[in-house]
Amino acid sequence: MTDYKFCPVCATQLGWITQAEDGGDKERLRCPACGFTHWNNPTPVLAAVIECTDRDGQVLLARNAAWPGRFFGLITGFMESGETPEEGIRREIAEETSLEVDSLNLLGVWDFQRMNQIIIAYHAAARGEIRLSPELAEYKLIAPENVRCWPQGTGQALATWLRSKGIEPQWLDLKRE
Repeated sequence: MTDYKFCPVCATQLGWITQAEDGGDKERLRCPACGFTHWNNPTPVLAAVIECTDRDGQVLLARNAAWPGRFFGLITGFMESGETPEEGIRREIAEETSLEVDSLNLLGVWDFQRMNQIIIAYHAAARGEIRLSPELAEYKLIAPENVRCWPQGTGQALATWLRSKGIEPQWLDLKRE
């Protein structure tokens, strides 16, 4: 997040200042008065490929109410202070879908540089009545062999899960979709 303009410590205007760090000189937003550095490190984001065990193993994809168009993706959310990634994705699934998670398995970690995020993705075996939070506009249940992946981080997580099931991923052509 490079939209910081003022130091959160002393309110002085931040500037792009080069300073020696462990890896050599690095230009970052810094405060010339108190020395505060805005590190701009990636934010961890949790994601889940939700397999609905009580619906013949269909995959749940959802459309965020804030997204333009009709793109459906994985359930995602931010970790909260004091929780593990596993606790965080269980919470996000419960908050956004009301589903109960029976098991979680780590799929992997992907970068999403456009958003300055690191995606920690899980496979979640879940069941129950689907009730969406106001954050989500709608959902789809799709048989794994019919799911189409997208090139960004969460799409890579979905492709990884499909391959683990012996299914070769199909890919969306986002230029045409």
